[in-house]
Amino acid sequence: MKNKYLLLCLVAMAMAFSMPACKKTNQSESADLNGETANSTIAATEAVCPSKGWSSQNGGTTGGGEVTATVVTNYTALKSAIQNTSVKVIQVNGTITIPSGGRISFQDQTGKTIFGSSGAKLISADQTKDNSGIMYIKRCNNIIIRNIIFEGPGAYDVDGQDNVTVDACNNIWVDHCEFRDGVDGNFDIKNISDYITVSYCKFSYLKPPKTGGSGGSDDHRFSNLIGSSDGATADRGHLRITFVRCWWAQGCVSRMPRVRFGKVHIVNNLFNSTVSKSCVQAGFESNLLVESNVFENVKTPIDLMDNTATAVQVRNNLFTSVTGNTSGNGVNAFTPPYSLTILNASSVKATVTASNGAGATLSGNVCSSL
Repeated sequence: MKNKYLLLCLVAMAMAFSMPACKKTNQSESADLNGETANSTIAATEAVCPSKGWSSQNGGTTGGGEVTATVVTNYTALKSAIQNTSVKVIQVNGTITIPSGGRISFQDQTGKTIFGSSGAKLISADQTKDNSGIMYIKRCNNIIIRNIIFEGPGAYDVDGQDNVTVDACNNIWVDHCEFRDGVDGNFDIKNISDYITVSYCKFSYLKPPKTGGSGGSDDHRFSNLIGSSDGATADRGHLRITFVRCWWAQGCVSRMPRVRFGKVHIVNNLFNSTVSKSCVQAGFESNLLVESNVFENVKTPIDLMDNTATAVQVRNNLFTSVTGNTSGNGVNAFTPPYSLTILNASSVKATVTASNGAGATLSGNVCSSL
């Protein structure tokens, strides 16, 4: 009898200790944001991935960590979650339309992850100067954005907004996202931003550009601008960025990327837009290491522009059916302070275009292989 009693006590104690552990399940605990509650079941946030490239420096980039995601399925809930500093991990489910003038201001926050479930998409249809754009990220630190399609209405040169802009931020990791059809550009980084990695992202223009904009260009399919002007000299010593295993795909005309001031590592990427006029653009005081990329059926793979770059080093790239310059400026670029698995150029196209390659090709917030 005594042994039976001890056995029952041991069973009860084991159940008591196991119940808290069972609470961490694969279902999210969605927050009620401004009366908008999402009750979809999702996969739990994965373990924190080790950041690579420049975002691994300055203490690394971990985003919101392993806390349970807040699920959003509409614009009101998305905006509220992004602007709520206590919400650290956000999962976007389905397609969310950004209303005219509804560009989301994401400012002055530290430690946050925004990721999409399979097929998650944020769409803006406004082509006006003031009301375009999807998200503006300013003075933020330690941010991860992963597995989201950002779709604009198409290029129109009215000095409008990019799909996403990063302004004065540190330690940003943008991974497995797709940026398409931005009004002014797809994804720009400026104003002393630093320690940034852009990995497995896809940039394209699928919609025809709108002509007659006040800016003067009838084909403003300019994808990525790093540094806003030659006069932005505060950018010196900043704009350290890695673009790795990204894909500048059909429709991109130029700025893949265009760089001023920054130390930018462009490695293992694919460039194959047949409408391109120039791909990597070495602007004022830029320091570029362009290695082990694939340039296929493009014009001017390396654009030295007005020859004011600090260094443009080009090594181990694969050029197929290209026209225009493929050389650097004869000055060796910076040496990256981080370790990164660098593929042979012959393997890049297959890796970047694979079913789990560049773009929003993940099932959620899972780690990339870099």
